[in-house]
Amino acid sequence: MSTAAVRESPARILPRAYLIIVLGGLLLTITYGIRQSFGLFLKPMSQDLGIGFQTIGLALAIQSLLSGLVQPLTGMIADRYGSGHVIAVGGLLYLAGLLLTTVAPSGFALQLTLGVLVGVGLTGTTFAVVFGAASRAVPPEKRAVALTIVSTFGSAGLFVFVPLTQALLDSFGWTQSLLWLAAITALIPLIAIVLRGKPEKTAARASEAGSLRLALGEARRHPGYLLLNIGFFVCGFHVTFMAVHLPAYLTEGGLSPMAAASALATVGLFNILGSLLCGWAGARYRKKYVLSLLYFARAAAITAFIAAPLSELTAHLFAAAIGVLWLGTVPVTSSLVAQIFGVRYLATLFGFVFMSHQVGAFMGAWFGGYIFDSTGSYAIVWYVAIALGLLAGLVHLPILDRPLLRTHPLPA
Repeated sequence: MSTAAVRESPARILPRAYLIIVLGGLLLTITYGIRQSFGLFLKPMSQDLGIGFQTIGLALAIQSLLSGLVQPLTGMIADRYGSGHVIAVGGLLYLAGLLLTTVAPSGFALQLTLGVLVGVGLTGTTFAVVFGAASRAVPPEKRAVALTIVSTFGSAGLFVFVPLTQALLDSFGWTQSLLWLAAITALIPLIAIVLRGKPEKTAARASEAGSLRLALGEARRHPGYLLLNIGFFVCGFHVTFMAVHLPAYLTEGGLSPMAAASALATVGLFNILGSLLCGWAGARYRKKYVLSLLYFARAAAITAFIAAPLSELTAHLFAAAIGVLWLGTVPVTSSLVAQIFGVRYLATLFGFVFMSHQVGAFMGAWFGGYIFDSTGSYAIVWYVAIALGLLAGLVHLPILDRPLLRTHPLPA
């Protein structure tokens, strides 16, 4: 926000900030709602194309990995040139990937379309880019609330798009369903128009942020930054394994496809509540303790789920519990990064943390398919998920979470 803008009355500033928050949230609703419904395509695509879960899981794993590896570069571009252009290009690549997936003739082609194109496209439409725009639109004391609202919209995507996608699959099959979803992604470049604008380097912000090179050096030397990366790796493993493989796990256990989709939608519904609760807790309590509690609770929920007999009731109870814990890590983690390092290079610094998330997502999507094709069961993956939850709960406890002290302002 420019110096001139700061002098404006709140009545003239807030409407645009609200617009950025709402449309940024709508963008995440579309992006993550569609992405997290891909698990519903696992069985119909496998049956139609004659390929195993591991092959499709690998395409989704490549998607997750690339969206993480490219994310820091995308964040740097957004920090330098603004979010609008990055979101527009990302939306077009996402759209192209969905369209070309409908004519992909083989597993390798799927890995190029659903994997590479969608994966790279996602980097321009993720939390890191949108959070950067939203963080700069509001004052520091409102930042945690703004990021929570944006994250909650992303949470709603799972609730909205999973039942919608299952209804499309039941009515039209997987190829036409992807075409309908592609039509919705065409809205993304239009949303990018509102989120355009290049971050300005004012004197006040120069003292907070400094050069990108020095900001990256600060993060690299900060031990808590590495621990945040480890924790978010676990988050990526958890949510992607369950988003991709939970529907198949439930149907293989005897539940109907609609019941499986309903359970995944329940995750999205309770994730709305969970994101709000986590944002509220992150604004009032030390964020590292909130994150530890979230990961310990995930491990407990998974343990209870696999120990109980599988039924629609236990599936929905688990979905509700894990939904409360689903994406609440995102606003708390990103606001913790902003708390320690400032917001000038938030898209970049959170982009690297998000890269760890997507490496974990790669492992969750691929490893789940590999273990199922090899053993006919997901049991080993559930045990790994429990162990990782306990690890993530532990690594957040020693994080030094106070704002980074600088002896002198860094150059802009």
